[in-house]
Order: sequence, then structure tokens, then C-alpha cells
Amino acid sequence: QVQLVESRGGLVQPGGSLRLSCTASGFSLNYNAIGWFRQAPGKEREGVSCIDMAGRTDYADSVKGRFTISKDNAKKTVYLQMNSLKPEDTSVYYCATSLRNSCGYEYQYWGQGTQVTVSS
Repeated sequence: QVQLVESRGGLVQPGGSLRLSCTASGFSLNYNAIGWFRQAPGKEREGVSCIDMAGRTDYADSVKGRFTISKDNAKKTVYLQMNSLKPEDTSVYYCATSLRNSCGYEYQYWGQGTQVTVSS
């Protein structure tokens, strides 16, 4: 059974950092890509970052240079390191997989989401 579980988010001050994790079960990160998405109230869901089976990464322009995606295949965990956080980064963050080896495919499996709030 495919399952994705995000770590708890939290409240962070502007300029602060937070690392999210996404732990996978039921499939291998060695052969599958993982994406991070976010959705703020009243806004459409947007793609944040993706890492493919080979470790190649992609980022939305809004987070380039501030967010870093990485993975530990042995721990079956993907990380999203978020630095220099801004109030506009406030969203529910989700990880997802399409069970394909590269990014860009439709994502069928989603985590439950975790709230990240950036505020002073």
C-alpha cells in the first residue's frame, strides 16, 4: 500500500528556516520521483519542488535559492529544507508521487499535508 507521511510543520518567523520530511512506504525512492506541493487558502495548489529517482531536482521560481529538496533512499524519506521563509510561503504543504521515475507526471498518491505558517 502506497503511503506518504509528512512531518509536522509549524510556525516560523519571517527569515527563519524549517525542514519538512516525507516518509514513503509501499514503494521505493530508488525508482520513483517525489514532489512537494503547497496550497494556501483561496489559492490553487502549486508545485514547489521535485526530486527524481536519480536525485535530479526542480524548483518553482518562487522558492529557488531558498528551498532545497533532498532524499535518503535508505530511510525512504524526502526532505524539503526551507530557508529565508516569507509570509507568502504560508501554506499547507503536501508530498506526492506518481510512481514514475521522473518528475512531471500526474501525481496520484498524496500525503495528508502539513501546515507551515510564516508570521511574526
